[in-house]
Amino acid sequence: MIQPLWKVVAVALVAVMVTGCARRKKYENPIVTDSQQPDKVLFDRAIGDIERSRFEVARLTLQTLINTYPDSEYIAKSKLAIADSWYRQGGSSGLAQAEAEYKDFITFFPGMEESSESQQKVCLIHYKQMEKPDRDQLHAIKAEAECRQLLLQFPNSKFVAQTEQMLREIQEVLGEGEYRVGRFYALKGSYRAATTRLSALTERYPLFSESDEALWTLGDAYGKMGQAFQEKSARAYSKLVREYPLSARVADAKDRLSDMNRPIPDPDEGALARMKFDLENRGKTGFMGHAFGIFGKRPNVNMAAKSGKPPLVSPPPAIPEGVTPAAGGTVSAEVGAQTISGPSALDTQPDARARPPSSAPPAPPAPTPEGAAGSSSPAQKPAGAEGSPAAESGPSSPPQESSSKKKKKGRFLKIIPRP
Repeated sequence: MIQPLWKVVAVALVAVMVTGCARRKKYENPIVTDSQQPDKVLFDRAIGDIERSRFEVARLTLQTLINTYPDSEYIAKSKLAIADSWYRQGGSSGLAQAEAEYKDFITFFPGMEESSESQQKVCLIHYKQMEKPDRDQLHAIKAEAECRQLLLQFPNSKFVAQTEQMLREIQEVLGEGEYRVGRFYALKGSYRAATTRLSALTERYPLFSESDEALWTLGDAYGKMGQAFQEKSARAYSKLVREYPLSARVADAKDRLSDMNRPIPDPDEGALARMKFDLENRGKTGFMGHAFGIFGKRPNVNMAAKSGKPPLVSPPPAIPEGVTPAAGGTVSAEVGAQTISGPSALDTQPDARARPPSSAPPAPPAPTPEGAAGSSSPAQKPAGAEGSPAAESGPSSPPQESSSKKKKKGRFLKIIPRP
């Protein structure tokens, strides 16, 4: 059945209108004024281009506003809009450029409310590029640093709650990577390497969903290293019972403490409430996620904690077992300088550069030419030997050339013309 022409045209127009409306994405930081000043007109035109994904045109308009009206009240908003255009454009190069623009905005306008939003966008840039725990952790490490920077620099921002949750998920991914390495070392039998990894993990990421398993593996690894490490093993089991009371390993940890004749600590009430909340609000992975998750690039953060304050300062690096720490028992990367009082070696010892040339070590002998190898010429005799030219004429006389070398120098090519 053939439809009338007007119906076909109407359906096409509706489809175009729906597509156009779907493509347009409202800008987050508009300026709601009715001013008709030229700088405001340029800004509104650029925002319209950003909403319609015409990013290059929008950046040219905003740059024109900045260059033409350097004293305009829309300068800060224009710089932020340029960064937002790169962020919306996406891609590795676009996100890198957006990060640089956001950093510049925070540097030049640290007191504006949008500075905390810019810092959150920087955190999101690396958070969205974060990969699985067994892959490159570059973006996860950068995302952790940027989220910590927001929480420390803007503690009263409206983005604090969202950033804290992002930081918990980032630390879940980083903790999972460390736990896999530590467990591998423990299964392999490299207990010193395993304890170094797992002890650092339990101190740095206490909200990690498998911290109880990490403490159990840590205590077991210390127990297999001998009686000298029994105290550290009991400490790991005690921390497991006290800070993770709902773990499935609590009963086994209590049995280990009883076998070692150590007191069993009481569970912490705050940790108990936190674990209950996390277990009730933990995300679940669906069937499609289990089936096709191995083909994806993004990590699964459903097991991340939903409560608790993530640590904002990393503890000092763990010292491997068997390595004696420096004086003071702490590891530090600081470099100090000390002022020398009184005479030193620079004052009492002579300057090595003022040594006379005669005291310099003798130069090695020159290599013997291939053509003179095996010849009995006087130049091959060691200097100072009896009857040698060097002994007769002194060290300053040059060595005499061999007869074969002289003959080679006297040779020439004779050209005979053909008849």
